[in-house]
Amino acid sequence: MQKPTSITAIASISPLGKSLSEIWENYQNDAHCFSEKPLKNNSALVAEIPADAKKEIETLKQSDNKYKSLDDTVLYAIYTSRQAVKDANWKETDNFGINIGSSRGATHLFENYHEDFLKNDKTQTLSSPTTTLGNISSWVAHDLQTEGPEISHSITCSTALHAVLNGIAWINSGMCNKFLVGGSEAPLTPFTIAQMQALKVYAKTKPGKDVEAESQIETMQMANKSYYPCRALDLSKKLNTMILGEGASMICLEKGEQENALAIIKGIGYATEVLEHNISISSDAVCFQKSMQMAVGNLNPNDIDVVVMHAPGTIKGDISEFKAIEKIFCNKLPALTTNKWKLGHTFGTSGALSIEFAILMLQHQKFVGVPYLENENTPKRIKNILVNAVGFGGNAVSILLSK
Repeated sequence: MQKPTSITAIASISPLGKSLSEIWENYQNDAHCFSEKPLKNNSALVAEIPADAKKEIETLKQSDNKYKSLDDTVLYAIYTSRQAVKDANWKETDNFGINIGSSRGATHLFENYHEDFLKNDKTQTLSSPTTTLGNISSWVAHDLQTEGPEISHSITCSTALHAVLNGIAWINSGMCNKFLVGGSEAPLTPFTIAQMQALKVYAKTKPGKDVEAESQIETMQMANKSYYPCRALDLSKKLNTMILGEGASMICLEKGEQENALAIIKGIGYATEVLEHNISISSDAVCFQKSMQMAVGNLNPNDIDVVVMHAPGTIKGDISEFKAIEKIFCNKLPALTTNKWKLGHTFGTSGALSIEFAILMLQHQKFVGVPYLENENTPKRIKNILVNAVGFGGNAVSILLSK
């Protein structure tokens, strides 16, 4: 078992809202956050941050001339970092470290600048500094005026949880006592959605002539079940149903077990899949088996009460992770859940939002399941939660949280 690390604050902006109380309230109902967004040649289901949050982001953008040229990924990161550091009661003189990552980076600006280049055969002055991956952590460091180390990275959909690994490594090394970690993502752009549609993993807005999709919808209607567009963790689905969401989530890490800790990280695990192609994962997700085993360590697997799964809503992704959990926990599975049926897949931010989900369940001692599934293993008490994330390239991370 590793040295314990405290989470003393977590702040996010997502389709579920912008405060922990608002987010928890939204977890109590079965409504999803998806709406149809018109694109250039078609439309797609997406999950956007709420209108009041967009207004506050716009206010932040207009508050400083330097911020007017920044991408939403950076603005989301600044917004949530301010709140997290405030909640943790950190000071500038603490010189805490920063590691914030993103799967896609400055998605909106990059696509706009590239489209402008194709039209005019030249690009604008700020196209490079505002689209480099490193500009997320560096702008947050500038905004918070900390002099600690600052790191940006991209490890696809496990980016935020890799930031947690990095923060813990720095703390355990003795080079920092505090680290701000997380992910930020604003991927609801035409080209990014088109990429996911090209992979054939994206949920269809309308079944159209897809007989298989129509049949599945009709079956659910006949069973008097509400139709949820993203069928994350539904192992009976016949179609991929991933939907993109946007948001950012920041976590304050501190050395040891702090009195004000929201949760204690007692185990971390990581592994990389041996790939057959660019987006492959083995049928029983060997990478997850290794990362979960490492995170659980010497703890009895029966003591894990809940697993917050990555479960992106794709057929292979959901089934392979489930089979990995079966391998680790054998005949006694913990309660399984995910939040992607509700707020979509936020790429690099998703792992941090899953940690937030886990912390809320620990705080309120209430399990939140997936509404269209039978939750047979609902725990009587919640003490230990395992959080999973994995991305293209088979980079799996598992984090063990305890209260």
